[in-house]
This record gives sequence, C-alpha cells and structure tokens, in this order.
Amino acid sequence: MTTAAPVTPVARAGERMLPAYFLAGVLFGIVLTKGELVSWFRIQEALRFDGLYIYEVLSSAFVVATPLFWWLKRRRLRSLAGEPIAIPPKALGRGRRYVIGGAIFGVGWGLTGVCPGPLFALLGAGVGVIAVMIFSALAGTWVYGYLRPTLPH
Repeated sequence: MTTAAPVTPVARAGERMLPAYFLAGVLFGIVLTKGELVSWFRIQEALRFDGLYIYEVLSSAFVVATPLFWWLKRRRLRSLAGEPIAIPPKALGRGRRYVIGGAIFGVGWGLTGVCPGPLFALLGAGVGVIAVMIFSALAGTWVYGYLRPTLPH
C-alpha cells in the first residue's frame, strides 16, 4: 500500500495559482499569435537571415529580462507560493552538451518551422497539424527522461 505525499502549503499555493497560470498562458499565446511570432513565414525568414523581426523581438526580450533578473536576485524576492527565487549558476563545462542540444533543437525548429513555445498557441489558432509536433515534443521529452541517466552531462 502506498501513501500519498503530504500536501505542503507551497503545493496548495501552487494549486490556487493554476487559474492565474492558465490565464497567463492564454495571454502569452495571444501575444505570440498577434505578434506573428508563431508565423511559419516569420520563423523561416529569420532562419534564412532574410529579416530581422524575430531577432529584434528576442533582443528586446533579453533587454527587458536581464535587468529584471538582476533586480530579482538583488532583492531576494519570493515566488507567489512563498518560495525563495533562486537562479542557480550554470556549469558550462566544455559546452559540448549545449552545442549538441542546440543543434538538435535548431534542426527540429528548421524542419517544422516552430519552436516549442508557440505549439499550443498554434493549436489554439486552429492549426491542427501542429498536434503531430506536440506529440513529437512530448515523445522526445519522454525519451530524454528515459535516457538521461546514460547521457553525458
């Protein structure tokens, strides 16, 4: 007989926040769609270096996020669930895993014309064929989780 793990106050706070997380995801999907960030044309334009639109958006996100992360770290703020917000340092090592992972990600992005971020936004926008990519992303995540102990980290 198994016993369920005790429900902590942090878990309860996270459950209470689910509607807010869902709403944030819907708003994010709307912004991605309206901003043409889920457009296959825009993504291919960026991957072929024919246009700067995607790079400008990514750069603006970096410009906004960098000082915000610095501010979060400096103020030692807590999450909505009350947990300390901690951003652990990255161990780069030789960087081989990042090059290999980035290459796999880039090939998948180039072949499908979509990165994982807007998958559900595209499904919500009525692009039914994207369900194949969602299934593939989930399967790839499962395979990685299964093989993770044997992979070089």
